[in-house]
Amino acid sequence: MVEVITVPINLESGIEAIIGQGNFSLKTVDDIARALMVSSSKIKVGVAMNDGSMKITRTSGNDETLEKLAGELAYTIGAGHVFIALIKDAYPINILNDLKHVHGVCHIFAASSNPLQVLVAGTDQGRVVIGVVDGYSSEGIEDDKTKTERRELLHKIGYNLG
Repeated sequence: MVEVITVPINLESGIEAIIGQGNFSLKTVDDIARALMVSSSKIKVGVAMNDGSMKITRTSGNDETLEKLAGELAYTIGAGHVFIALIKDAYPINILNDLKHVHGVCHIFAASSNPLQVLVAGTDQGRVVIGVVDGYSSEGIEDDKTKTERRELLHKIGYNLG
């Protein structure tokens, strides 16, 4: 029998969440934290990863509050080898490639400041993340006005199309 639950991830403004799955949590939790911390001298990081064999949630980072919150969220998700990295004063777009190259990272489900819902299935052995709902459903297709506004914002913050 499989039970499916939804774990909400609602963070205060300014905090971004990255949720993924990895391997060898004994080392990988620190490797993820290190990869994030070297990306910027200002970044605040809290990482937690569930150890699938030791049945413990491991934590690492350079911000005690984010590390504690990441630990609580990973523990609530409860799926083996799933990690959650919480960051402040940085954006996932600038660090995702570094994170994807961490040897123990297998998959990233989401990287966002939107409200998230982690879909978790549970069996008699344990839990697994099925996927992550990131934000809200679309209510229309971008028109010329919203496309111009989007590109003006990107230009203003330093991302130019050409």
